[in-house]
Amino acid sequence: MRMMLKVLIPTDAGNDAVKDGSLAKLFGETIRKLNAEASYFVAQDGLRCALIFFDMKESSELPAIAEPLFMGLNAEIEVIPAMNADDLKKGLGAPKSV
Repeated sequence: MRMMLKVLIPTDAGNDAVKDGSLAKLFGETIRKLNAEASYFVAQDGLRCALIFFDMKESSELPAIAEPLFMGLNAEIEVIPAMNADDLKKGLGAPKSV
């Protein structure tokens, strides 16, 4: 299932990670490991934020995804199911269940 991984990085932890080079390394490893379909980097509520879209086959993959971000960046994360336009079109065309 296509998922969106949202990563919010506290300012102090992000500053330290930029200075020591670990931010770029950790995101590079994460994007590669997830075989990400797309990744975007934005500011949200004044914090560094990454949005990474990837395919997750099993929920048991979550700890391996989350722990490096928790431990390396003190990050807050959300993992949210996501659809592209084709998925939405397919879903809207599906029979309605009550």
